[in-house]
Amino acid sequence: MTLVPPGVRAFSGYRRPWLIKDVVAGVVLTTLLVPQGMAYAELAGLPPITGLYTTIMCLLGYALFGPSRILVLGPDSSLGPMIAATILPLVAAGGDPDRAVALASMLALMTAVVMIVAGVTGLGFVADLLSKPTMIGYMNGLAVTILVGQLPKLFGFSVDGNGLIAEFVGFVQGLARGEVVPAAAAVGLGGIVVILVLQRWWPKIPAVLVMVVLAIVVSAVLQLGEQGVSLIGVLPKGFPPLTVPSISWSDVGPLAGGALAIALVSLADTISTASSFAERTGQEVHGNQEMIGIGAANLAAGLFQGFPVSTSESRTAVAERAGSKSQLTGVTGAALIIVMIVFVPGLFKDLPQAALAAVVITAALSLADLPATARLWHQRKVEFSLSIVAFLGVALLGVLPGIAIAVGLSILNVFRRAWRPNQTTMGLVDGMAGYHSVESYPEARLLPGLVLYRFDAPLFFANAKSFRDEIKALARSDPPPVWIVVAAEPITDVDTTAADILFELDHMLDEHGQTLVFAELKDPVRRSIERYGLTRAIPSGQFFPTVEAAVDAWRAETGATWVDPPSDTPAAALAVPQPRADPSGTSSTQGGGAEQRHGDRPP
Repeated sequence: MTLVPPGVRAFSGYRRPWLIKDVVAGVVLTTLLVPQGMAYAELAGLPPITGLYTTIMCLLGYALFGPSRILVLGPDSSLGPMIAATILPLVAAGGDPDRAVALASMLALMTAVVMIVAGVTGLGFVADLLSKPTMIGYMNGLAVTILVGQLPKLFGFSVDGNGLIAEFVGFVQGLARGEVVPAAAAVGLGGIVVILVLQRWWPKIPAVLVMVVLAIVVSAVLQLGEQGVSLIGVLPKGFPPLTVPSISWSDVGPLAGGALAIALVSLADTISTASSFAERTGQEVHGNQEMIGIGAANLAAGLFQGFPVSTSESRTAVAERAGSKSQLTGVTGAALIIVMIVFVPGLFKDLPQAALAAVVITAALSLADLPATARLWHQRKVEFSLSIVAFLGVALLGVLPGIAIAVGLSILNVFRRAWRPNQTTMGLVDGMAGYHSVESYPEARLLPGLVLYRFDAPLFFANAKSFRDEIKALARSDPPPVWIVVAAEPITDVDTTAADILFELDHMLDEHGQTLVFAELKDPVRRSIERYGLTRAIPSGQFFPTVEAAVDAWRAETGATWVDPPSDTPAAALAVPQPRADPSGTSSTQGGGAEQRHGDRPP
């Protein structure tokens, strides 16, 4: 791996015609970065100015260490609730903003360490721990949580509730007590309408910018601040110095847990977004370098009073549509924000808080994916159930427990499939090459005295007993088969527990004059069972390179021919072999560990 940062390499290959396009795209992007940065900072429970500090530093950090020419990083709506759930319980009573900022900055630094270590050690695959169904449910729950949490601000008041249900109850009670500020509600609801209408009918117009400008103008002209509407006010002037946040040791554990969860969600989101835009631009996705780039962005943000960041698909899309060609777009945006907070910190002083709530709520609506949830219902009920459980976990237990539930469900779903994999017996179907499941093809012809059995998973401690029970059931069928041929091509591994069970099965079948035969056992698996000593107990004549080789050996030994299943045999009983032939013994044909797929040609 080269030690030259990707940003330096990109600069050396920069093309002069890109300059104007990057600068213009940077100007356009800034109009989105500023209001979203402030809105997502408040979503995270932090002062609005920290969103601008975060935006500046993460853009610069990723421009230097990020591999993508187009991705835009920054404060993110999906991370805001996770940050708030991590730091707010640690903030002292009274909500000291300086302590909240210090905790958020340390959270960004911890997230940076997790991402950089994962990138250097090649652990990007952990993003796969979030399956799409559980991620859909998690995001739906996050959208509802954000929406309910922003409703009081949208209507001009606040609640003290903690959690979705408490916040919703507090909101309803506030409505009943008449705490709504009509002017704030008008600005907030009007802002949502403006954004949604422009995004739907005129997507090329910067909807958020238009809404923010309109809100500032209306607020200034009508003097909404004097009517009880909360305003942003003048932002702190200047840029913060390099600061290592100070926290207590008791804060480290909760922050570390939050950093792991944020890193996981950020990584999954970034890889997905990077892959999507890479396909459009012809670039390649470098997962490990992406993690290092995101880590560098979080590191830079954490050292300048910022908070954790992720990739933004919406901001990246804006940059792309504006003609962005390189990370100079982000650098331009960062420079413009610095100019704003240094020279015109009062630019947004008349912006109502309700307008920022409108920005957050419209972003939350984009997180929800109800059509995908409906597709899961129609396509796979089990995965729909996983999605709903993940949704309920976020909505009822909170954001951080919700991500833990989402990861746990994804892992359990993988384990469930391996624990109870598809297994079937097979037969010969006229007009089709190979051997096929008798459940799918009840008309499949069978071979007397032999049963073909397929187990579609690695064979390990969790499913070995299921394998054993099925083999025993086949062996006890009436009439019993003489050979049970395991089509082992899908079995990609055999652990020691499974090897012991195979040895017991072979011994049991031998006592009953039956034989356990393996076909198409992969070379690595064959070498594993050789190390376990299984091949010393099971004769080599019970291993065949292909299923058809095993079938040929049986037919040559017994003269058996394929027969149709009896017409009165129910589909559930098709695994029962047909009357056995009178074989003289097992074939001495030598097998092997060939990895050739069975079913290329029927005998």
